[in-house]
Amino acid sequence: MTDEVEAGADNAPLNPAVSRETSQTPSAPDVARRVFPHDRLALAERYADLLATEGVLRGLIGPREAPRLWDRHLLNCAVLGELIPVGASVCDVGSGAGLPGLVLSIARPDLRMTLVEPLLRRTAFLDEVVVELELDGVEVVRGRAEALHGQRTFDVVTSRAVAPLERLLGWSMPLVGPDGALIAMKGASVAGEIEAAELELRRWGCAVPEIRVLGEGFLDSTTVAVRVPWADPTRVSWPPAVIDAPASVPRPGSAARKRSTTNRRHGA
Repeated sequence: MTDEVEAGADNAPLNPAVSRETSQTPSAPDVARRVFPHDRLALAERYADLLATEGVLRGLIGPREAPRLWDRHLLNCAVLGELIPVGASVCDVGSGAGLPGLVLSIARPDLRMTLVEPLLRRTAFLDEVVVELELDGVEVVRGRAEALHGQRTFDVVTSRAVAPLERLLGWSMPLVGPDGALIAMKGASVAGEIEAAELELRRWGCAVPEIRVLGEGFLDSTTVAVRVPWADPTRVSWPPAVIDAPASVPRPGSAARKRSTTNRRHGA
């Protein structure tokens, strides 16, 4: 997750002249009516149009993705809402073009959504979509997830194609409230990611991850998600506590604090 400043055409306002007629976006499939509430489907269709036009023009998604936005992106993200409690506060880490954060906000207006994304060209797009679709309860934060550590926590922290679970834990778990969970969209390699993250899961004091397959029986392409709650909500704190970590394993966040202390000693 690197920060970047980009200007120029990438940050141009949404172009109303780029319409459905010039878009490669297919019509919403019938199953979309099952995934999105009736009164929110038009918003999902407009968002799909914006992804297929402005999203492609600004390099937020590849042009080959436009014809398959519904099957591979919108529907797959929307079903993630099955794992999110009613009225939850949600932080979408590395939100990119709004997948899954904006999709969840469209499908689930009860959610309080914070989209965290470091790249300017992406946050500009997110801000414009939020305004155009009049999505209440959606906040766009330009920055790294680490900037919110120790400042805010959420009921759910989501992500999609951001990083392997081993790295994702360090960005996401400090944002998860005591009774909350990390919920990340993953692929077929999720079991291997969990195995590779075993030490990090223990360092952060996480419970055993749950693998969930969503959309079975009605989506052509199902969604695989991993849910990671805390093992002991009463021990959740900042700085984070270590649970049963070997003595040789650094405390989560200790390296960053050590660097910060060293910088202050050198007058940085």
